[in-house]
Amino acid sequence: MGRYLKLVVAMLLLSPDVFARDSINDYDLKEALESEVAKDKLGEQIKFYFGEQTHGKIVREFGEFRSNKKTNAFNKSDQHACEWAFLSAMISLKNRAVKLGGNAVVNIKSNYRNNLTSSEVNFQCGNGAVIAGVALVGTVVTIEKVHYLDFQ
Repeated sequence: MGRYLKLVVAMLLLSPDVFARDSINDYDLKEALESEVAKDKLGEQIKFYFGEQTHGKIVREFGEFRSNKKTNAFNKSDQHACEWAFLSAMISLKNRAVKLGGNAVVNIKSNYRNNLTSSEVNFQCGNGAVIAGVALVGTVVTIEKVHYLDFQ
């Protein structure tokens, strides 16, 4: 009986239909960014602005950068896998900003399969049978800091 089970499993694994799933879904930015892991990994040093979100005056631009991250989606919900891949892509953009001396990444867009999608509320993620992926593009900048006078 064990031999037949191994044969069935092998046939399923070799079948292209097992790996054929490939869907693109939208996930909530706010939900992904407000997790404790995201807050811990992204910190507050670099500010992130998605789509057309308003931000302060740009005083220096370092260029547009891409981040394409994948994660093992096996035995994970699509949302969990996508939020993990999204966080990895965001960490990549954060690290680039820190390295270049910027304090923000603006105009962040999803770029799954080179299809730019701008949103202030969602990011896109590709879900496959065993892999989930998020591709982002954003511009690293220095935004003018607003200084408030303290009259106390």
